[in-house]
Amino acid sequence: MTTKSTSGKNAVRLPDPPQPEDMNNYKFFHSLGNGLHLTNHLGNPETTIVFSEVYLSPSLSSRQADMLVPDLLVAFDVDPAAFDNHNGYVIDQQGKAPDFVLEIASHTTGRRDATTKRERYAALGVLEYWRFDDTGGEYNGAALAGDHLVNGVYEPVPIDQLDDETWQGRSDVLNLDLRWEQGQLGWYDPGTGRHIVRLSDERARADDAEARVRQLEEEVRRLRNP
Repeated sequence: MTTKSTSGKNAVRLPDPPQPEDMNNYKFFHSLGNGLHLTNHLGNPETTIVFSEVYLSPSLSSRQADMLVPDLLVAFDVDPAAFDNHNGYVIDQQGKAPDFVLEIASHTTGRRDATTKRERYAALGVLEYWRFDDTGGEYNGAALAGDHLVNGVYEPVPIDQLDDETWQGRSDVLNLDLRWEQGQLGWYDPGTGRHIVRLSDERARADDAEARVRQLEEEVRRLRNP
């Protein structure tokens, strides 16, 4: 892991990213808890960054025009302290580009996601670049699309149509299947075929555990008071 972080007090910090042009990132990522689900699933917070809407910059001296603001970036074997200190992901400080980037399309960003941003992420060395379009392709031409970097050039990831309302592609970087399902973004474990653990799953387990406790308490009361 690269350890080029600067102390928080003296670190050069990137500017705060601009306000998003739409609310699609919140609608399809934050409001569903996808960031937390993915962070918990990937683990290793000491060396893994999972973050949304921060500047991705080639260097601390880069012009703002040369920076990108991914809807989601994931990077392994990096320095989260440097990320915090610099207020963003700085490639020459981390020693590598992010491993995974995803953009959520909108009517204002969809065309750029599929063209100029794709070219720029490839030039930066982002290993996988994914695009999600809840409209099924109205904004950027495909419901779900992914690219893997091979010798500096993006090659498309195969996308399978599972049924009329589900498309799926495998992220080798994350070892997960990404799905477009009825306009929603899903993250599936290829080993189990199930969605990674969500807050709703945790709540259901907690409710089941509480119900079992109540049942045992009731049985104990009946035994004590036949």
